[in-house]
Amino acid sequence: MRRDRSQDGINRRSLLATLVLLPTLPETLVPAAAQTEAPGGLLPSWREGPAKQAIFDFVHATTEQSSPTYVAPDDRVAVFDQDGTLWVEQPMYTQVAYCLERIPAVAAKKPELRSIEPFKTVLSGNREAIAKLSLRDLEKILVATLTGMPVEEFQSEVSRWLETARHPRWNRPYTELIFHPMQEVLRYLQSNAFKTYIVTGGGQDFARVYAAKVYGIPPEQVVGTAGTTKFGYGRDGKPFLTKEPKLLLNDDKAGKVEGIYFMIGRRPIAAFGNSVGDREMLEYTRAGQGARLAMLVLHDDASREYVYGPATGLPDSKIGTFTPMLYDEARKQGWTVISMKNDWNRIFAFDV
Repeated sequence: MRRDRSQDGINRRSLLATLVLLPTLPETLVPAAAQTEAPGGLLPSWREGPAKQAIFDFVHATTEQSSPTYVAPDDRVAVFDQDGTLWVEQPMYTQVAYCLERIPAVAAKKPELRSIEPFKTVLSGNREAIAKLSLRDLEKILVATLTGMPVEEFQSEVSRWLETARHPRWNRPYTELIFHPMQEVLRYLQSNAFKTYIVTGGGQDFARVYAAKVYGIPPEQVVGTAGTTKFGYGRDGKPFLTKEPKLLLNDDKAGKVEGIYFMIGRRPIAAFGNSVGDREMLEYTRAGQGARLAMLVLHDDASREYVYGPATGLPDSKIGTFTPMLYDEARKQGWTVISMKNDWNRIFAFDV
């Protein structure tokens, strides 16, 4: 097991970087009928241009039986990164916010943690001290909040948190901060017999809690960083699974390709991402035969969302990094770069 990764989908270096941004935390801790011809009003949140047209052209090329690049429905696999591709990832990953805000509840069940580091520091609310926690300390936080409980208990805890947690900028539930143009793409592909998967560096169990409701993607089509589980029996004799603090799949960068093969077993023909963590997934997708679609979301709209790159001269970011090298590769390989500012009429469903 690689030691530079934490449990359940959080890169420890990335997590350490996001903790620096803690001042931004809140104070309290259907598919439509298939249409491949004359798209007309499809993808209404997209402005007319090369990005929108690339989606239409790809679907036409792969679903029209008269097309030389026709793809049978069984092989119509499309994969989507989640953080920064399907929903907001700034100022910190949603799952990181969950882990930090879960510490008080964990300490309530285990009062002895209140006097033990790093839980004592987190409970103090001292953001400068929290930002200085060691990698080992962060591992303890992740283990305490993501493992050691039955899988059903974890799912219930995440579900309850999502009902009340609010993003610090919009004061809306995280599940409302879905990029509406990408939601339209999901539905468009699904209506044309594509099987859509989430392939995320975040925790697989975490994303599965809301994927069906938010994206229309069932749990079995969520591939993410995953820990092991252990089978056992409760005092009532009923069997259950416990989440274990042992990494099974690190679904980031090259690990995303490994996860696709391990969990899906087919090479995708379409892939959507937004950062260097998605590069290998797009490369793997494009390396196949026939029509292929590879798209990257560029966050370049400060007024409606966030601005970060550092591609095209945008500010650098340790979360969802989109480097000039990745941008150059996209141009060279024929990947489509989606500009939030120029390609999307609106970003969220609540935008007017």
